[in-house]
Amino acid sequence: MDAINLEKTRFRVADDAEVEIVIWRVPEPVAGSQHYFKYRLALIVGAICVLRYDNEAGKGDHRHVDDEQHGYDFVGVDALRRDFLLDARGWLERHDRR
Repeated sequence: MDAINLEKTRFRVADDAEVEIVIWRVPEPVAGSQHYFKYRLALIVGAICVLRYDNEAGKGDHRHVDDEQHGYDFVGVDALRRDFLLDARGWLERHDRR
């Protein structure tokens, strides 16, 4: 089975900010992850990625907030979207970008 693209979307959330969500169903877990999803969710402000959730091979599930990296406990795709969008809203509010 090949990877199946489940979602690829991009939408504006503020004058100079966009969200991009890309999620695939993969035939085997990505190295460092225990589930069958590969994902990248990003908040891009003024052409700079300020928040990203991903699971690149070898690093497992994690999130980048500005210049910091933190682990992320993946429990499912719906929770992933929800957690990311709440985090993105919080980032925009903290930086007066509503």
